[in-house]
Amino acid sequence: MSRTHEVTELLQAWSNGDAQAFEKLMVLVEDELRKIAHSYMVNERAGHTLQTTALVNEALIRLMEGEKINWHSPKQFYALVARRMRQVLIEHARAQLATKRGARVEHVEVNEAISISGQKSEEILMLGEALTKLAKIDERKAMIVEYRYCAGFTIGELAAIFKVAPSTIEREWRLARSWLKREMT
Repeated sequence: MSRTHEVTELLQAWSNGDAQAFEKLMVLVEDELRKIAHSYMVNERAGHTLQTTALVNEALIRLMEGEKINWHSPKQFYALVARRMRQVLIEHARAQLATKRGARVEHVEVNEAISISGQKSEEILMLGEALTKLAKIDERKAMIVEYRYCAGFTIGELAAIFKVAPSTIEREWRLARSWLKREMT
């Protein structure tokens, strides 16, 4: 049995209430989930209070608390987990912006103060809002941005996921970036 097929079967068993299937699934997908979370965290500001493992766990908790999902593929699973990770980071950024006026004071060296501004949190919020708008217009382009920018997938990996030519992914990636840049400025 191929790994993709095994992951899909475990997802379906988990969705039907099999707790052991979830444990087996996590063994198979843990590295990929950490890779996605790490890619998100690389784009975060220095001194972020969330760690990669916490981001993975928080995303999985939200996935479990949501509606029952009829799983079709690992692609669907990774996409939903990546989206939950982005939502966790957006909510975290909102909380940071709400408390940045002194409610949570932390010691920062003068030379670090410039890079740890609330600007990164604002950028994350803007990106989240822009991606939500893009998903309403063109869901595949929004997914390409999430997978490429946030989760670190390559053009070749995306071409395999979406079953299209790499040139199609490159074109849609360029269009999506241009649209997001215009939307965010």
